[in-house]
Amino acid sequence: MKAYDKLYINGQWVEGSGREMADVDPYSGKILFTYKGADKSDIDAAYAAAKAAQKKWRKTTVAEKTDLFEKLLGVMREYAPAIEECLMEEGGSTAPKRGYEAATCAQMVRYFMQFPSRVEGKLQPSDAPGQINLVMRKPRGVITVITPWNVPCLLTLKSVLPAIACGNAVVLKPSSDAPASALLLAEIFDKAGVPAGLFNIVAGGGADIGDYLVGHPSSELVAFTGSTEIGKRIASIAGGRICDVSLELGGNNAMLILEDADIEAAADKALFGAYFHQGQICMGVNRIVAVGSAYQKFCDAFAAKVKALKAGDPKDPEVFIGPLINGAQVKKFEDAVKQTVAAGAKVLVEGSTDGNVISPWLLADVTRDMYSARNEVFGPVCSIMPASTEEEAIDIVNDTDYGLSNSVMSRDLFHAAEVAACLESGMVHINDQTIGEEFHVMFGGEKQSGLGRFNGNWVLEKFTTEQWISIVK
Repeated sequence: MKAYDKLYINGQWVEGSGREMADVDPYSGKILFTYKGADKSDIDAAYAAAKAAQKKWRKTTVAEKTDLFEKLLGVMREYAPAIEECLMEEGGSTAPKRGYEAATCAQMVRYFMQFPSRVEGKLQPSDAPGQINLVMRKPRGVITVITPWNVPCLLTLKSVLPAIACGNAVVLKPSSDAPASALLLAEIFDKAGVPAGLFNIVAGGGADIGDYLVGHPSSELVAFTGSTEIGKRIASIAGGRICDVSLELGGNNAMLILEDADIEAAADKALFGAYFHQGQICMGVNRIVAVGSAYQKFCDAFAAKVKALKAGDPKDPEVFIGPLINGAQVKKFEDAVKQTVAAGAKVLVEGSTDGNVISPWLLADVTRDMYSARNEVFGPVCSIMPASTEEEAIDIVNDTDYGLSNSVMSRDLFHAAEVAACLESGMVHINDQTIGEEFHVMFGGEKQSGLGRFNGNWVLEKFTTEQWISIVK
């Protein structure tokens, strides 16, 4: 993997002015490269470049913007192998995950290519004689994007592409655990001819520059994907200066299995939803609530499938579970499992730890007061919870501070839809697991899983603002 040891500001690769940091391979522990993170002066330079570039970009024609996205699509496809390599070495992504993410990056460019032509206004009548009213939709200006380490390329592009397509400029801070993934995207944007200053990257530690970045007066909106804890802090700082936010935060997602469900199909879906990317997915299946007679049937079927999962080196194409991102996450995960087992959970599949690699755990007889049921564990464990009735199952699913994504398994599709409407989450998938996204469909959570909506017209409206212009003859 290439060493991305420079920041990307105003179309130039520049050395940061902050402290030295390291990008580490989570499987081998090898330092991939070191770099100097950004400080306040670098952030000021990034915002100045973004403001200047946005003033020109907002006047660019729809045709010119679309042409640029067509070039970007070609380069993105060309770089797919490099994206996969970076995701594997920097993030521990196994073959299914890195292949999906690299392919999805190009698909996102192709979808958001249409956005420049979808920024529309409207003509409205007036009560005043001889007057007409125009409501114009305009870009916000400079949008701050802060992204996590788990799906770094996809979640970066999810905000950056619609922001730029709608006429904005971007200042991005990637996770300090995945700086190369973002800086690789900067190389792709640069090669595609994206104007200097339109896309800037200030890598560095959140504790060093996070507050200054969010509080910067040149930022018109902060789009953040990450933990609920950090999301609350961002909302507080941004709110202090009346700056809008779009927050995609944590989840404690559940798969609800009704008594008439296809148990084998449910087990297959849950296997992917719970253990994809080592369980480090905000939409992943954290809990499974099974009703009545479905409980034991599911426990038996699911345990057999979990035992067959292979954990280890992400370079091995047969490995499904690779390393957790760092040692701190490993310790946090192990503490969560220990607390849950000590509280009385039954171990159906016992995992083991080798460095940052943890083979899968499966817990049963989990109750709603246990740690793994109340918290987003973010690792390779799934908790199965029994419910005597459908009503109790719905109550268990909703008994959480989060509300991102849930699913319902049932052969009766109409009834499953009725149950889905009772679940307190932004998204519910029937006869599927909880991980799912389509770029033209609304994405977002309820309660402490976030504010605002991504994708489709929802993100277009969020990343633009409206202005009333009246005209008198």
